[in-house]
Amino acid sequence: MVFLGAVALIVVWALAGPLFHFSETWQLMVNTGTTVVTFLMVFLIQSSQNHDSVAMQIKLDELIRAVQGAQNSLISLEDSTEEEMQRQSHALHRLAGTPGADDEDAAGAEERTAGSTE
Repeated sequence: MVFLGAVALIVVWALAGPLFHFSETWQLMVNTGTTVVTFLMVFLIQSSQNHDSVAMQIKLDELIRAVQGAQNSLISLEDSTEEEMQRQSHALHRLAGTPGADDEDAAGAEERTAGSTE
């Protein structure tokens, strides 16, 4: 409905062109309107994304809580500092036996260093 309303406003604006002799004021009306709508849509989209993010976090927290053996300390991870998150990430990568992003960088640097000495 909102989209159809926007289309109707554009049609009315276009039909009003001859009435305003296609003046700068006529053009300024649509430019101002689209700028205001764009500005408001940014906030609407951001609010919607924040809502979805919170809902997803709650669902993940419930899964962590419900799975036996899961680390409940991960439930509040989003409230941690960046350093705490990095430490937790490295600890989980070690448990899984996979290198973390920083571990891969360090391994690549070691390989490059070893290759340059040979």
